[in-house]
Amino acid sequence: MILKNVVSADLAGKRLDEGAAQLFPTLSKSRIRKIIDVGGCSVNNAMVRVASRKLQDGDEIILGVMEPERFQDLVFTPADILYEDHDVLAISKPVGINSQRTPYQLKGTVEYAIGVYLRSEGIEEPVRIVHRLDRGTSGLMLFPKNRTSAARLSSQLHDGEVEKRYLALVKGVPPQSGWLVDAPIAKIAPSRYGVATPGKGAQTEFRVVAAGADAALLEARPLTGRTHQIRVHLEYDALPIMGDRVYGGAKACRMMLHCLAMSFLDGHGSRVSVSAPPDSVFLEVCREFGIDTETEIFRKGTVI
Repeated sequence: MILKNVVSADLAGKRLDEGAAQLFPTLSKSRIRKIIDVGGCSVNNAMVRVASRKLQDGDEIILGVMEPERFQDLVFTPADILYEDHDVLAISKPVGINSQRTPYQLKGTVEYAIGVYLRSEGIEEPVRIVHRLDRGTSGLMLFPKNRTSAARLSSQLHDGEVEKRYLALVKGVPPQSGWLVDAPIAKIAPSRYGVATPGKGAQTEFRVVAAGADAALLEARPLTGRTHQIRVHLEYDALPIMGDRVYGGAKACRMMLHCLAMSFLDGHGSRVSVSAPPDSVFLEVCREFGIDTETEIFRKGTVI
């Protein structure tokens, strides 16, 4: 929920948290301080994270009110880093965490946690987001550590030179072991995409990794980078991902989509491959449907 109001002359000079409590009487001062702390408050379209900031007449305050239970703190330590060199680091994003800041929060996102990690390593570069995972998707993310590597990774992503492999659990077993979906994708609702014409060209390769009890574990390789591409193409094939409520997936405790591996060219032109094993919940759901989770594809370091 987004709340907006404008500071009147009688509130000028007050602290941000005090003035906001009067402008938004349904929220307590302590709740407002928490919103400010996580990065859900802006004044005149600039994020403010200092509750004592003095207000001026005419300031526009915007609060992004997020359900308290949705907030999860996130910290990366050296032990959490899957790969790091002079230019790039790789981490595994947990399910239920936003990749980057939203109108509701900065703190508790991967973007914020990476920024804290970089500063702890003495790196003062800003966090540069070159690709994203949906909040409900877990798995591998790459972060450039400087402007040059950001430009290089962005170019490779744009040109399809970054290989990406995902795991997706779907209800039912496809009749074929592998196939290509070549179907354009367009935005069809505020938070929903679909196969539609006109749309942007999109191609995804799929193969069956394992079949279980009326379920199949698929490897998905997106050859293009459209929003929700894997989710949309599987819905188009009548194989929506389990736990994907937006696209009609069967009920599950999480969306069963995980970015397993990526490979890219480093600054010397050598190909670097990194993988992120699925979390315990992903594995448990797979086992519930008779999927063998002891195979090589689930192990850290696997290059598919």
